[in-house]
Amino acid sequence: MGIYVKMMDIVNDLDMQFDGYSSFLNSKTGEVISVSDDDLRAAEEIDSIDKLPEWKQKDFKTAIDVVENYEDYIALPNQYEINEYDMVEEFCLNIQDEDTRVKLLRTIRGKGAFRRFKDNISSFGIEDEWYAYRNECYKQLAKEWCIDNKISFIEES
Repeated sequence: MGIYVKMMDIVNDLDMQFDGYSSFLNSKTGEVISVSDDDLRAAEEIDSIDKLPEWKQKDFKTAIDVVENYEDYIALPNQYEINEYDMVEEFCLNIQDEDTRVKLLRTIRGKGAFRRFKDNISSFGIEDEWYAYRNECYKQLAKEWCIDNKISFIEES
């Protein structure tokens, strides 16, 4: 591939994954885009976008481009392929203070684990450490994805 992708574009998109959207890298331009799954389905069936509101036409043009030029787009990992729970658990296991580590490991069990975890890292004053760790995990995931897909990338500082 003759283009270079900015690693942070991929990291930022991976970090913003949510239900009902798919993200792609345009292998020709290096642009990372997100498209609603509804728009992708509709793009396969729509005859004309002229009757759509102007604000919706842009979204549909992107979805139509993905559908019609699918070979130019590479799907990024979705939120279900990114296991943030493993990130949380690994972070907890690496906490040096044993008391804090044990308490955090208890908070990530069962329903509501993420909320309890975020509340506790705040009260323990290690929120910045968590977000730095999480960001590094996303960078590593993005790097592995690029390598697996033979995509050249630029790591910005």
